[in-house]
Amino acid sequence: MMSATGTSTAYRSRLHQMTQTTPTSLWNDSADVDELAASIEQGAVGATCNPVIALGILAKRLAEWSPRIATLAREHPEWTEDEIGWSLVGEVSARAARLLEPAFSAHHGRSGRLSVQVDPRLYRDAAAMVRHAVALNRLAPNVIVKLPATRAGITAIEEATRLGISINATVCFTVPQCLAVAAAVERGLSERERRGEEIGSMGPICTIMVGRLDDWLKVVMEKEQISVDPGYLEWAGVAVFKKTYEIFRRRGYRLRLLSAAFRNHMHWSELIGADAVISPPYAWQQRFNASDIEVRPRIDEPVEPRVVQGLLGHFADFRRAYTEDGMGLDDFDGFGSTVRTLRQFIGAIGGLDALVRDVMLPKPD
Repeated sequence: MMSATGTSTAYRSRLHQMTQTTPTSLWNDSADVDELAASIEQGAVGATCNPVIALGILAKRLAEWSPRIATLAREHPEWTEDEIGWSLVGEVSARAARLLEPAFSAHHGRSGRLSVQVDPRLYRDAAAMVRHAVALNRLAPNVIVKLPATRAGITAIEEATRLGISINATVCFTVPQCLAVAAAVERGLSERERRGEEIGSMGPICTIMVGRLDDWLKVVMEKEQISVDPGYLEWAGVAVFKKTYEIFRRRGYRLRLLSAAFRNHMHWSELIGADAVISPPYAWQQRFNASDIEVRPRIDEPVEPRVVQGLLGHFADFRRAYTEDGMGLDDFDGFGSTVRTLRQFIGAIGGLDALVRDVMLPKPD
């Protein structure tokens, strides 16, 4: 088989080459068991589930899941559509988590995890998020719980870490959010150390939804009639990731970054070589593997200064995202990317309820 550089190797794909020759890990941005199994063949050691992903899996496999919905409704006549829906999310997640158990053992908890997201409607309530995190953490031994990098979410991240739950910060787009997440995780880990509690098997993650920052700046460009080279906007998330990664290394934070929300190949190729995670959907994995992009470390190659300066000069929201003190805790919930993403995640809960309802109460002919 030929490698990305044209020489004969045992690599199955470009992503497999990345996982075998660099510190960069691959996670599958879906809990679909068929896609995850194929991704594991390329070296994937993690996966993700959230309401949007779960809804897509259930809708695609409705013939398989409809009898299960009917059974849950019959066995629990007092359950709401919402309760049945979250039970399904748990079952979807547990199935995917089982596929990752070998990697979980091999990596001693640092990888081999299935990310499961707390109810996004709880983003303002730290105590409620922690309660849900505790429940989700019981789904499987290799679960990692996703909590949003909102104001209340930062408090929940610290408390969940203190309880020994591995967290994956989500709804996160900016350097200030990442630094707040890292500080919260460090406080939680340090408290466990002070009490003599185990932390060696924990594998905390901070996700940067790189493409969603790009998306938001494109909205801002249209709303504010900003004239800038449109190619600059493809680099915004990459610039934030690279800057955050450098800060994390320099300060010795004990959590890894994860790149999510893919919109172009740089959200993978520019981050190769990092001791971090890339988590593309399976369709993007196929796209990367079919490309002729060379697999080589680029994490330490800076984004061109003219691009960064162009973004800083034209977009106040990029300055807020890229500057260490560009936002405070009180600003996180109102940031454009945060609002758009929370609305989508919360909307998926409504879609999940509707899917359950259509099985429980089928429309009359």
